[in-house]
Amino acid sequence: MDENNFEMEDLIQRVLAKFDAAETSKTVQSKEKANGGEEKMIQKTCNLTEFVGATEFGDTIGLVIANVDNSLLEKMELDKKYRSIGIVGARTGAGPQILAADEAVKATNTEIISIELPRDTKGGAGHGSIVIFGGEDVSDVKRAVEVTLKEVDTRTFGDVYGNEAGHIELQYTARASYACNKVWGTPVGRAFGVIVGAPAAIGVVMADTALKAANVEIVGYATPQHGQSFSNEVTLTITGDSGAVRQAVVSAREIGHKLLGTLGSEPKNDQPSYI
Repeated sequence: MDENNFEMEDLIQRVLAKFDAAETSKTVQSKEKANGGEEKMIQKTCNLTEFVGATEFGDTIGLVIANVDNSLLEKMELDKKYRSIGIVGARTGAGPQILAADEAVKATNTEIISIELPRDTKGGAGHGSIVIFGGEDVSDVKRAVEVTLKEVDTRTFGDVYGNEAGHIELQYTARASYACNKVWGTPVGRAFGVIVGAPAAIGVVMADTALKAANVEIVGYATPQHGQSFSNEVTLTITGDSGAVRQAVVSAREIGHKLLGTLGSEPKNDQPSYI
């Protein structure tokens, strides 16, 4: 009898040990899945009604406020005074979050009322971002935040390559919407591309290569002291026919990847390329 009890206790302990091991490996498994293009959403529970979700990509968090305080609305100086707002904030990345927000605006009854690019990136060469959606119904802004988080978690970091020396970033959409227009002034409804190189010297060469590769129009050109948050990067934004814009972006990606690789290890992306 005692021997049977001992065997049962031993079995229980082994099962519990396996369970603990599985729990402690969740983070590692999540990162391994992300490298294969799967999601990297943070599964922490939060009972706050303001919390929508978060992803490890860019340390991006999504929040919603159903009824913003009037005095705060005044101080925020938003373009339009919506009662309900959705907020997406990130420590690392701007292009991925903005292109994701662009898709969210297309899919929901919301509009972009503010986008800012703080100098952050946890010590990297670029900056972070904060995107604010406005809508008449809190369910609309919550949905916009959810769409943005999903895009960031599964797609828009696909053409961000980095190593210990810096990063290159490429973004493309066949039809730009109001998030891209808000930040970069791109024409709504036209194909649009974003080309970023950091350190900034690489960005200059990437920009030159892109413009020589296809017949595209310059929307904007930003350098550390002109148009950036003093971040060590150069950003070229372009528009034109969809095929030409894509060709220009791909050409910039190829040369940027090679140049960044001369400064350290081979630049890697954490999601499959979507361009």
